[in-house]
Amino acid sequence: MQPDLWNYRSDIYGDDKTLDLAGYHVEATDGKIGSVDEATYDVGESYIVVDTGPWIFGKKVMLPASTVTRIDPQERRVYLARTKEEIKNAPEFDEATFKEPTYRKTVGDYYGRFPYDGPGTF
Repeated sequence: MQPDLWNYRSDIYGDDKTLDLAGYHVEATDGKIGSVDEATYDVGESYIVVDTGPWIFGKKVMLPASTVTRIDPQERRVYLARTKEEIKNAPEFDEATFKEPTYRKTVGDYYGRFPYDGPGTF
């Protein structure tokens, strides 16, 4: 079953939304991709923006909250259900429009095409 892309799974990030993910390291299924630059927790509109550093030339990427498979507060790590290649091929991050519905639809269309139980640990 495909989840709502823009919500965290309840077993990942429950009703207590006090955890700030900014600065957490981010792990794809096949290795580290960067750190969380920004995260939102609004129902139906949640996402993380990851600063990839030198991995893809200092770019940022936006990932819907449903791509998060695990959060480890002790290690300050966020784990994703996507590979590095899938993230690298995502729509280019646009600082000016990333909060706009049109951009979110483009990102949602891209990530929505992957199986929910894809390479990650869903």
